[in-house]
Amino acid sequence: MKTLSELAQVLRQGLKEKGISQVSLGASAGLAKRTVTAVLSGTADYKVTTLLALLDRLGYEVAILPKAAADGLAPGTVPTAPVVKTRVQVARESNTVTDGGLVQHRDSHDR
Repeated sequence: MKTLSELAQVLRQGLKEKGISQVSLGASAGLAKRTVTAVLSGTADYKVTTLLALLDRLGYEVAILPKAAADGLAPGTVPTAPVVKTRVQVARESNTVTDGGLVQHRDSHDR
């Protein structure tokens, strides 16, 4: 996440999933309703401790990652196929069978 708006969206989703109100969230976090409303607007700047309190009450944890790692977690990111092949894949592609450490090449009629 890179913006206050994105953080607010996560917080609003957490409220919806938990089925609690802004008033209830604020009370459990020790924050005024106007503070919670401002944070959830996605436009107000606030203290880190405010964010931590709200995230905690909604069951979230803060994790700090390098940007390269975070890019892989972005919504809509589709996992790619592994680049490194397993031993089984390599053996299948080279059309070999190992038997007790010996490599046997299959003839085309063995398939």
